[in-house]
Amino acid sequence: MKVISVRFKESGRSYYFDPGALAPQAGDYVVVETARGVECGEVVRAPHELPDTGFAREIKPVLRQADGVDVRRMRQNRADERSAFAVCEQRIAAHKLQMKLIDAEYTLDRGKLVFHFTADNRVDFRELVKDLAARFHTRIELRQIGVRDESKMLGGLGVCGQPFCCSRFLKNFQPVSIKMAKEQGLSLNPTKISGACGRLMCCLAYEQKSYEYLNSITPQPGSVVRTPDGEGTVVEANVVSGMLKVRSNVESLAPKTYHRTECTYLRGGRKAPAVARPEE
Repeated sequence: MKVISVRFKESGRSYYFDPGALAPQAGDYVVVETARGVECGEVVRAPHELPDTGFAREIKPVLRQADGVDVRRMRQNRADERSAFAVCEQRIAAHKLQMKLIDAEYTLDRGKLVFHFTADNRVDFRELVKDLAARFHTRIELRQIGVRDESKMLGGLGVCGQPFCCSRFLKNFQPVSIKMAKEQGLSLNPTKISGACGRLMCCLAYEQKSYEYLNSITPQPGSVVRTPDGEGTVVEANVVSGMLKVRSNVESLAPKTYHRTECTYLRGGRKAPAVARPEE
């Protein structure tokens, strides 16, 4: 099936649409119909073919290639969204609601105004919706999002000094667990492995497969191994460099350092090494 990739925000994910007889190129703007309404988005990948069995939902067609009027309307909407954001913040304070406003978005035809917010608990915003609808004379939708989505929308700098991965290039959030930090030998201090959003850093998942493989071929602390100098117990292991600190079973000898290729695993330890390489 021939599709194009379209995104609606600079840091947002891209979506597939059916270009039909059109042939928009990367950088062009097209008008499409989404679940929120009619939107104007930027083409990030020109028409290309994909297997038609890999789509979870129906691929909607491109309505038309955007002209100058559509692009000006889209930019005007972006400017009006800032004033709508300020008004909504004032009304939230007036209604004394425990919610934090994150973003405001108009559809291209201004048939809907969507506000994104975060909140610790469920919020009864029915009166707020009525208030906003009377002010903006359009359909109002309030959508609660998570703290990760908030960071993606707002952007910022991570502890590494680089812009947030979610704002820069991540299209979907990957599942991250504390087990990844353990397997990578990182500190389990929440302040050191958490991002600005307060959740575990997305970058923990980047090298996880490599660490899983390295851990599988590296004898872990407590393992009994055979070294060129005899049997000993692993007291420290660096899975990246492959270096093992081994204490000989002869108590009078100090621990010596070997590469894992010089040692043969015998027994014990947290995990026995595997011989099979991970699938590519």
